[in-house]
Amino acid sequence: MNNNTKFRNIFKRALFLVFILSSILHAQSASAEKSFLTPNYSFKNISMNYLDWSQHTEEKTSKRDFSYLEFEGGAGWNWGEFYIYFDIENPLGKYEESTASAQRLAFKPVLDVNLYENLALHIHDFNFHSTDYYVHNLITGLSYKIQTDFGLWVRPFVGSHYQESSYYSGYNGVMTGWTFLYAFNVMEQKFSLAQWHEMTFGRNEKDGYDNKNGIQGALSFWWHPNAVITTGLQYRYAENELGSQEYQDGFIYSLKYNF
Repeated sequence: MNNNTKFRNIFKRALFLVFILSSILHAQSASAEKSFLTPNYSFKNISMNYLDWSQHTEEKTSKRDFSYLEFEGGAGWNWGEFYIYFDIENPLGKYEESTASAQRLAFKPVLDVNLYENLALHIHDFNFHSTDYYVHNLITGLSYKIQTDFGLWVRPFVGSHYQESSYYSGYNGVMTGWTFLYAFNVMEQKFSLAQWHEMTFGRNEKDGYDNKNGIQGALSFWWHPNAVITTGLQYRYAENELGSQEYQDGFIYSLKYNF
């Protein structure tokens, strides 16, 4: 399979997931009656982002700054929640190139199906593809959503980690972590704090890391001046992840259009 065919197949798979989400988000407009697919809430946006790696990260690793275009969306029902993002890194680059400015693809659907009260079956499926490397991380386990009445929710999770990649395929330990969002107002302006954080334990040594454990995530601050525009600053970090043993960090500057 040549790179062009591989790129098209990856792109079609990601677009199929986006199509499913878009169909779900528009289900309520197709019927006046509440149905299984009619969400209690939904959101979707497209954003431009720039990841500025720290000097330490660029000196110790092969990481270089890049921009990326992102589609993001999600919805919630009585039976569970669904979320997805789809990134095109270096959107003006060429996928076939083996350079830091080459185009790369990443997407991640997340599904939480309620089992009992706030306990849910948790599945997320991270995919990254470049012309030289691919990885597919499937996490299957449990999550528990903690909801407050003052704008904060937290969802910790834990699950089994199965991986397919250019270097290793098979069981690859356990992953745990959390996501949270805290929405608040200051002087009639809307803001929010959010984080996603992942910790992987007991990885197979064939995966290429000396340390069997790894962490990564992002802590973000968002300003919502109106219903259409969101702008934010994210602190991105990782250690024994993203192809490096080093601690890596940087800032992401983001501008979203909500529709």
